[in-house]
Amino acid sequence: MPPRTPNGDGPGTGTALVRRLLHAQFPHWSDLPLAPTGSAGTSNAMYRLGTDMVVRLPMTASAAGDVDKEHRWLPRLAPGLPASVPAPLGKGAPVDGYPWAWSVYGWLEGENPAPGRLAEPAALAGDLAAFVTALQRVDPAGAPPAYRSEPLAARDRATRSAIDALRTEVDTAAAGAVWEAALTAPDPQGPPVWVHADLQPGNLLVADGRLSAVIDFGCTGLGDPAVDTIAAWYVLPAAARGVFRAALGSDDATWARGRGWALSIALMELRHHRGTHERMASIARHVLGELLADGAR
Repeated sequence: MPPRTPNGDGPGTGTALVRRLLHAQFPHWSDLPLAPTGSAGTSNAMYRLGTDMVVRLPMTASAAGDVDKEHRWLPRLAPGLPASVPAPLGKGAPVDGYPWAWSVYGWLEGENPAPGRLAEPAALAGDLAAFVTALQRVDPAGAPPAYRSEPLAARDRATRSAIDALRTEVDTAAAGAVWEAALTAPDPQGPPVWVHADLQPGNLLVADGRLSAVIDFGCTGLGDPAVDTIAAWYVLPAAARGVFRAALGSDDATWARGRGWALSIALMELRHHRGTHERMASIARHVLGELLADGAR
């Protein structure tokens, strides 16, 4: 059955549709082997094309809105980054039966990291910090705001609502303490910087234990540098977090805000995905467990 958006409101996708899109718009690629990648993402359907390309079809209107951003900015970001990022090779147009722009990218080798089963956690922590640092140093001129560019306090009502809704699954007192500490942390002292804004396992690729690529830049833009510290809890074990933080040079305020971002995102993801997308819900539960264990330590 073709993948659909979690709430069923997006268009159907499938290899037949992708083949039709390619035949109409990129006929020189239309006879290459084509197969779903098995991605568990909720925003885009992915199909490997030949040996060195991937077709990416948005499954929601918001994801479709990111296509132009990635085609514009990824070629500008790539030269300054120490890990590979997707290289846009073609931008497709809407057709009858599929209403949005779509993309062909170069294929990137690697596997998503599995939190709790990392081969080289300290080395990966250093790689992640190097990537985040390099991204922050890219010239911000003309850059759009990140998807998560709002002040952390703007998420207060929604975050507290999620804590309450998940009271049978989450230690509400401990979660509330993490959230309060994040809200009372000083605001960023400098201007917004480039952030990826969604450094989760599904958006990272590793090879031989090291970071090989970062993908899905739909959320990227200018924001609080604390946003990208969510990788500390989404990806890394407790023993490697200090390596990541030291390499980033994160002060106490940035780290506290980062914990707040990770908490808020994970709570909302768990609330939204439990019972419908178990892989995403499982990742969110893992993050919440790591955050609250950090608080206990």
